[in-house]
Amino acid sequence: MKVAGITFDETVISLDAADFKTQVTELGGSGRVPVLRDGDIRVWESLAILEYLAEKFPAAGLWPEHPAARAHARAIASEMHAGFVLLRRHLPMNVARPVKFRALDAGAAKDVARIDAIWGECLSKYGSGGPFLFGSFGAADAMFAPVVWRFHTYAVEVSSIALAYMRAMMALPPWNEWRDAARRETWILAEDEVDWPQVLHG
Repeated sequence: MKVAGITFDETVISLDAADFKTQVTELGGSGRVPVLRDGDIRVWESLAILEYLAEKFPAAGLWPEHPAARAHARAIASEMHAGFVLLRRHLPMNVARPVKFRALDAGAAKDVARIDAIWGECLSKYGSGGPFLFGSFGAADAMFAPVVWRFHTYAVEVSSIALAYMRAMMALPPWNEWRDAARRETWILAEDEVDWPQVLHG
């Protein structure tokens, strides 16, 4: 939403809060995050939020205009949303951790190879109009942003094409805002600290 210039207010709730479910349920939806509130409308699932925003703000171009590219973007966004569980477990999202290599297990390595292939195909087939998966930044890039963080944080080796894509993502001004906001958070989730009991801070 920040990249697209869509104004919003943010409420941050620690995943470790004792009343997390209660707080999130009061915001609307299934008791899980993220949740988007727009007046009386509640949308509580990532892809549903993106579709809602794409309909409400068509000028933002969150999905590619060409039908083939749009279908491809939706397919990879869905694949990201539903898959890569082994990667998520092995390389948990941790923006505060400094960049430090972590060896991949077989499952995570397979997921990394698939994501690298997805990015390479999109960039070669649809990315001629800019540095992002479908040229300009869109919903598919938003879905893969947490993966970019993981690859960066754990110094994952990727192709030169994928690395250029990561650098374009990380050059976005909202990226630094995201990083700084995350590093201001004070809570620590042990399950997301792969160096536990040592906690590394960037």
